[in-house]
Amino acid sequence: MKLFEFVQDIIRDFLMIFASIIIIITILRQIYYPDMAFDLKSIYIIIAFSFLSALTGFILYSPNEISEKKMRIKTVIHFFTLEILLITLGVILGILKNGLDILTIALQIAVIYMIIRLLSWKNDIKEAKKINEKLKTFKKNVN
Repeated sequence: MKLFEFVQDIIRDFLMIFASIIIIITILRQIYYPDMAFDLKSIYIIIAFSFLSALTGFILYSPNEISEKKMRIKTVIHFFTLEILLITLGVILGILKNGLDILTIALQIAVIYMIIRLLSWKNDIKEAKKINEKLKTFKKNVN
């Protein structure tokens, strides 16, 4: 994958992560804290966490094709790096104050990670179909 395409993917992931966090927090606040509103500081924190989460995507970058096994290993490393980074940052900033907070954020990170991976997988399938169609067209034109 070219670096420019990868940067585009990072930006897309940032936007998806940000939207996912906002949606999840909105739903959870409606259930547990219906009178609580988003303040500007919260939005900035969500933006920062989303940006850091997207930037860790560079762990997955490879300028050359790699095997599926190596990509799976990179994905596992990426997930645990993301969990550790965001939880550590949350503890340092005082956002996470106890074990329940840490467990909750760890589960939220895992859910958002699965959502982003699923959306990326669906996008990859769409791209593969386009490539296959172009190859079929090319093959017909050659014959």
